[in-house]
Amino acid sequence: MKVIAVNGSPRKSWNTATLLQKALDGAASAGAETELIHLYDLKYRGCTSCFACKRKNGIPGHCAMRDDLTDVLEKITRCDVLLLGTPIYFSNITGEMLSFLERLLFSSMTYNIGERCTFPGKISSAFIYTMNVPADAMEKLGYRALFDHYQSLLERLGGPSEILVSNDTYQFDDYSLYEASMFNEKHKAQVRAEQFPIDCRKAFEMGARLAGK
Repeated sequence: MKVIAVNGSPRKSWNTATLLQKALDGAASAGAETELIHLYDLKYRGCTSCFACKRKNGIPGHCAMRDDLTDVLEKITRCDVLLLGTPIYFSNITGEMLSFLERLLFSSMTYNIGERCTFPGKISSAFIYTMNVPADAMEKLGYRALFDHYQSLLERLGGPSEILVSNDTYQFDDYSLYEASMFNEKHKAQVRAEQFPIDCRKAFEMGARLAGK
């Protein structure tokens, strides 16, 4: 069992990365081999519409672009579980994560009638989202439609896909150093102390569950 986690945050040890690592720890507890990849360490672009993956007699499911993402995509095609994590920027996933998903998924999408996806394997997946927004505001802003969209895309990899959301996250080590008067540091610290450990436990359990399938 091979489990790969992809961090779409520029931070390597903050909320998103922590939750991904907890999910990997859960997978490891189920006996899986794990790996964590930081997208911000890589130099790559999103899809350039070269359409090499759509050519007749070509190799569907393989992006023809050659850069730092090439080997990562090949690894993912051979894994059993894919864990993605991203903070929410401007009501969406980060640009690096979106470019990654373009490269991962478009090569397996087909323009043929009656076919939805040519991906030959079966990868279970999960998407972890972290955000400043409290849970009640998240629902009012309609973020669930965003999460459902990406869940549907990941299900094209042939396996089930789960969602984990961590709300009202702690952003700074010291709020006094930043212009952020709209946030109550005491409240943020309380959420960090009380809710974030619960989110970490959920991530661990999710990783163990997906790796145990």
